[in-house]
Amino acid sequence: MEQGLLEKTGKSLEHWIDVVKASGIEKHTAIIKHLKTEYGFTHGFANFVALKARKADAGSHDDQDLLANQYKGKEVLKPIYEKLIAEIDKLGDDITQTPKKDSVSIIRKKQFILIKPATKTRIDLGFKLKGKPVTERLENSGPFGTMCTHRVKLTSVKDINKELVAWMQEAYEMAG
Repeated sequence: MEQGLLEKTGKSLEHWIDVVKASGIEKHTAIIKHLKTEYGFTHGFANFVALKARKADAGSHDDQDLLANQYKGKEVLKPIYEKLIAEIDKLGDDITQTPKKDSVSIIRKKQFILIKPATKTRIDLGFKLKGKPVTERLENSGPFGTMCTHRVKLTSVKDINKELVAWMQEAYEMAG
């Protein structure tokens, strides 16, 4: 997005952040409207600049801070997360872990797993397993929508078993 912004406008992200700050506008939708009407921005670029100017995007935060915030008040889930990451790390050396505000995307060429502390007692593990039938444990994607095809609810480290690891491996292979 940042490179595209420079190519489209001829000006850097830092320039546009300065423009937003100089405008005195603080609300996200108002910033978007301002950039669209005054500078002819498309919605995507206006949204990108608004997020960056307000430091409201995940990229404006340190990965460790994002993880700490995800598990604040949900510390009981951290061992489940750590075990998942240990298993994911065994899948291959071409995986990127991308913490966001409320989840962690696991990406090969595309996202294939999403880890989300859904409640104080449960992690929802989303998968991209196109064409795989749902089971009692391997549910439809639920709240993940189109980001994932399936979901497994985890409440204990014991839930990370051979069956789950096999689904992780399958999703990894499909993402290659």
